[in-house]
Formats: sequence, C-alpha cells, structure tokens
Amino acid sequence: MSKPFPQKASLLTIFITVFIDMLGVGIIIPVIPALFFEESTTMLDASFTEAQRSILYGFLIASYPILQFFGAPLLGALSDRYGRKPMLTMSLFGTMIGYLLFAWAIKEEWLVLLFLSRMLPGFTGGNISIILSSIADVSDAQSKTKNFGLVGTAFGLGFILGPTLGGILADNTVVSWFSSETPFYFTAAITLLNIILVRYRFRETLQQASRVPFSLLRGFSNIAKSFAAPNLRGIFTIVLGLSLGFTFFTQFYAVILIQDFDFTEKNIGLLFGWIGIWLAITQGLIVRKMSNIVAPKFILQFTILTLSIGIALVLLPDQAWWFYVIAPVIAISQGITSPNMTSVISEQANADQQGEILGINQSMQSLGQAIPPIIAGYLNAIDNRLPMVAAAGLIFLSWLIYMFLFGGRKNRIG
Repeated sequence: MSKPFPQKASLLTIFITVFIDMLGVGIIIPVIPALFFEESTTMLDASFTEAQRSILYGFLIASYPILQFFGAPLLGALSDRYGRKPMLTMSLFGTMIGYLLFAWAIKEEWLVLLFLSRMLPGFTGGNISIILSSIADVSDAQSKTKNFGLVGTAFGLGFILGPTLGGILADNTVVSWFSSETPFYFTAAITLLNIILVRYRFRETLQQASRVPFSLLRGFSNIAKSFAAPNLRGIFTIVLGLSLGFTFFTQFYAVILIQDFDFTEKNIGLLFGWIGIWLAITQGLIVRKMSNIVAPKFILQFTILTLSIGIALVLLPDQAWWFYVIAPVIAISQGITSPNMTSVISEQANADQQGEILGINQSMQSLGQAIPPIIAGYLNAIDNRLPMVAAAGLIFLSWLIYMFLFGGRKNRIG
C-alpha cells in the first residue's frame, strides 16, 4: 500500500536534513586528528609528547558521545511528547553553535574551549534518534528497512562530499585564506540552512503523543532497561559491541594514516569520500532491493562478520593505495548492517514508543562511542595498530553473540 503524499514529502525532507547534517559531520573528519598529529600543527605546544597528544585526542573525541549519552535519550523522549519538529530544531541549533565555538577555539588555540565546543552539540545531538523516529512514524513493517536505508544513503552521500570538502577547505594551498577553522564556519552555515529547512519544510510526523517520563539520567535507565528486558538484552548487547568496535576504527583510522603514511587533511578527505561512495551505493541501491528479498535477521549473520574482516585488513598494507581496495569491504558491510540492525530494534517497539526505543538504541551507541576513544588514546600511545585490533576483535565477538542468539533463524523473506 503506497504512502500518502504528506508521508512521501516528509521522507524527502528527512533525507535532505540527514544529508546536510552528515555533510557537516563528514567535513570535520580530516581536520580534528590533524590538529593533534600533523607535524605542522600549533594547536598543542611542542612540549606535548606523542603519547600525551594521543590521550588528549581520545578524550576530546569521547567528550561528544559522553554528553550525547545524556542528551539523546532525553530529546528522543521529548520528541515522543512534544513532536519531532521542535526537538530536531533544538538539536540542530546546538550543533550550529558548537561548530562556531570550535572554529573560535582553533583560531585562539584554546584547548578548554575545544572540549566545551564538542560537549555542547553532543548534549543536543539527539537528531539521529529523532530522525529515525520520524521514519518509523511514516513506515509500515515492509517499508521500514528500506526507509532506514534512505537515511544511510543520505549518510553516505554526506560522506562522499563532506570529508573531501573538509580536506579542501582546510588546505591553504587551494585558497590562501583557507585554514583549519574554515570547515567549521562552513559547517555552521549549512547547519543554519538545515534549521531553516526543518522550520519551513519538515512536516510533523508524530501521530500520537506519549507521556513517558524523562530525565537527564535516562541514559542510565535505558542501559538498565535494555539489559533487563528479555526481548532487548540480546540485540542491545550486539549493538553495544558493534558500536564499541566501529568507534575504535572510525576515530583512530585517520591517526594511522597520518602517522604511518603521512596523509594530509586532503588525502584523508579523499579516502573517506571513497568510503562514502560505497556507503551511498550500498544503502541507496543494495539495501533497498535486498529489503524485499532477505530478512534483516538473516543478512546480519554475514555482514557483521565481513565488517570485522574488512577492518582487520587495514593492518596489512604497506602502500597507501591498498586502503582504497579495502574500503569497499568495510563500507558495504557497514552499509548493510546499520539499517538492518535498526529495523530489528525498531520492531521491538509499539508505534508510540519509537522515540523511546530508538533513544535506548542511541544510548547504547553513545556508550559504545564514548568508551573507545579514551581507551584507544592509551592504546595508540603504545602501538597505533592496537585500536584497529580492538575494533576487529569486538565486532567479531559481536558476530559470535549474534550467531548464538539468531543464527538458527534463517527466514530469508523480508
């Protein structure tokens, strides 16, 4: 049964909103590690050792998801009560202010403000859980995975352009006045455009308000709830493991590229753009076709394993071009895993609980994103390959748990 026009219009606006948001996220990917590890950086005094830089970088990366752990489930619950549109607007506004403050911190070489400017958008950064809730609002059981894949397509397209654009905007050999601050000013500007888009084009998708209580400690209660409920315990254990592993990879992959292969911000941006191309192809074409043929629980038996293998492969190259060969393995595996996992999680909730259940999912992912950077900072100080070993190992462990819990359920029809 086709969806009425307002729902299709909402999906289009959601797609554009995610694309702009992910473009902003992608733009900063090449810049932050370069502030800490490039030889020419002046963000940290020359007296800082390589180990100290690594540990500080880990804590900076962790500051965003730590605050998101508290903020995302709160915004998710508020969106169940007051609507998706006002909470999404609030989230994007906090993100915009954070980008402006980060640019100022770089300009003034002010380390404390650098941390504060990541913490603010972390707390208000519950937009993905709100967007996923909006998609769940306008999707039926058959279209849910396909529509979640739409978010992945926007995510991938943002990553095609974002890192490449970020690398170029930070390179003063391209334009003389470009610097490390430029990508953040640009990202603040496009986030403002995103706010305007949501204000005038986003159609409220919430059909039935919920009165679920909320608090700043919701993240902790979400973790407790996910492990206490028999129908949630297994799947959220896997979500946590995947998030832990993939965060080890994403946050310290660029560090290896800088330290061992002398990648510049532009080089990093081009490689992540290549990953984004494969993410977009996967979630824009493969996932949408696959959703009508293969059940999410079945396909995850394979893609989690290949994701682990793909990440392990990045430890092998001694020449930089190999990273372009390995990237599609990682991108395709992650591109299929993410929307299918979200679909399985969403199936556990009623229509008026989508914000809550996806808020729990965001809590698990935020926890999984907060812990690895801190640990990886210390691991990287010992050997910069250890974060990748941890990444591949945790995802492989998640696959083993998944096979134990769901491996016998071989229903192939979505």
